[in-house]
Amino acid sequence: MADMTLEKTTGAENVVWDLSIFYTGPDDPALDADMGALSARFDALAAQYKGRVAQLSAIEMAAALREIETVSDQAGRIASFASLLYSTDTTNPQYGALLQKMIEWDAREEQKLVFFDLEWNNAADAHVQQMLGDPALAHYRHYLEAKRRFKPYQLSEEAEQILIDKSVTGRGAWTRFFTQLMGALRFDYDGQQLNQAQILAKLYEPEREARRKAAASVTAALKSKNMELTYIFNVLAADKASDDTRRHYASWISARNLSNKTPDAVVEALIGAVTASYDIVARHYELKRKLLGLDTLTDYDRYAPLPFRSESQYSWSEARDIVLQSFRQFSPRIGEITERFFNENWIHAALIPSKRSGAFAHPTVPSAHPFVFLNYTGKARDVQTLAHELGHGLHMFLSAEAQGIYGLYTPLTTAEMASTFGEMLVFDELITREQNKQARLAMLAGKIEDSFATVFRQIAMNRFEHGMHSARRSEGELSSERLSQIWYQTQREMFGDSVHLTDDYKLWWSYIPHFLNTPGYVYAYSFGELLVLALYNLYKKRGAPFVPQYIDVLAAGDSDYPDRILAKIGVDLNDPTFWNEGLSILRGLVEQEERLAQELGLI
Repeated sequence: MADMTLEKTTGAENVVWDLSIFYTGPDDPALDADMGALSARFDALAAQYKGRVAQLSAIEMAAALREIETVSDQAGRIASFASLLYSTDTTNPQYGALLQKMIEWDAREEQKLVFFDLEWNNAADAHVQQMLGDPALAHYRHYLEAKRRFKPYQLSEEAEQILIDKSVTGRGAWTRFFTQLMGALRFDYDGQQLNQAQILAKLYEPEREARRKAAASVTAALKSKNMELTYIFNVLAADKASDDTRRHYASWISARNLSNKTPDAVVEALIGAVTASYDIVARHYELKRKLLGLDTLTDYDRYAPLPFRSESQYSWSEARDIVLQSFRQFSPRIGEITERFFNENWIHAALIPSKRSGAFAHPTVPSAHPFVFLNYTGKARDVQTLAHELGHGLHMFLSAEAQGIYGLYTPLTTAEMASTFGEMLVFDELITREQNKQARLAMLAGKIEDSFATVFRQIAMNRFEHGMHSARRSEGELSSERLSQIWYQTQREMFGDSVHLTDDYKLWWSYIPHFLNTPGYVYAYSFGELLVLALYNLYKKRGAPFVPQYIDVLAAGDSDYPDRILAKIGVDLNDPTFWNEGLSILRGLVEQEERLAQELGLI
């Protein structure tokens, strides 16, 4: 049978990234040489500062942090190279061996500096306040201040080292196994053996039978690995429960909220606002059922294009031009930075058999640059995905340039800000180009569904995570049927009666990597989308003066708490009613689509 048969070419077949800024390949001798040299520098740091951190002067602390910055950057180059290479072919044994070698080496080196944060957090409060007020530490003030939040949850140095060591053969090993398992999985579709990106693309086909067969193929493949996937989910849920208990976190989500620099109350307000607005979802899908002429809208019909317009195909060059034009119109500087991703081969878009599914942007380190990863199939949503990931890349580029390594890695919540804003810019460009009202309705419906996937679906998945972790801690190991029950219930709450969820759909929790790679991540998508809807409204109101303010927010990176950064442009994240602004915009889009459908005589 054919493997990875493609129906059309897109021009992205040879769009692969150039990783030579790091190394020439997995067998580059510089890799071992750099690891050895860096190990010596980690040893020197430990010898110089262990037992002294709490007594360092501000000038000495600044010197120590500069050296840690340097070695962290160099170590990050090795980690970035190994992980990016592996993502392009998860079944390549040479790539896998390099990744594992890097993970084990990185864990050993990380253990050497565990003492630094522990000693800083155990320093006397009066000394800390004096240090934080010293101009010599101005650049590192927020970084050092934010570290102190973890003091109640830290363990002894030996315990922290053991946890790092065991994560290599624990969480890290299981998440890598999941990635390899899904990367190697093939989905049978009319004799073709497709990978995950290709089979999921079939859910957007106009023919209902094609969508049904694609959904059945996904379910069949997931069933074939049901034992393995159920076990992986259970092991990692138990692993997290063990860590949370040992560190005395109040709940399964506490560590994520702390990492996101977002108070529990803000997250709870977000979740409450979104779940209270699930009726918006049902309203849209009830309209879609009518527009498709169906008695019942099933789960595999959710992404069907509207019948009066076949979905447009976009070549890679067309996608590039659309995204660059949208970004340039907003800001010439943003357009210039984004163009470098294309011109300097910072993007991997080609479809390759064992390539990881999905899309992401990787910040790497300040001495290099970000990279963008996607599986480009030429659909309209792929153009939006390209804009999304380039938004991430732009954010990473600006924050690395302005803040260095300590301000580069933004919390997950605000990390979705530039990506979603980029999507909005491109959508405006696409819909402005379209004069046909039926086509505009189809585009509007697609945008609404993209927003639903980001806002409502992610919160529904957060509710699944909440149910899974709570049940795993109170009930013990969970069966596949129990996990499916939690998934089905939380998805039904979102859709209401507007979508019929088939029994097959109950297994679809098992292919989502975020639940395993980054527990608690998914609400950040909703956070980012609703935040951006508010920001985009500000842009429409303020016009050109908003642009430099927005760029400054992106460049701020992780240099302060998100609420403080965004307060500078008039956004109050601590207002529990803030989320209703974005939700009201989504409700307005659904009302707009209803009016347009009526105007066209379609309902």
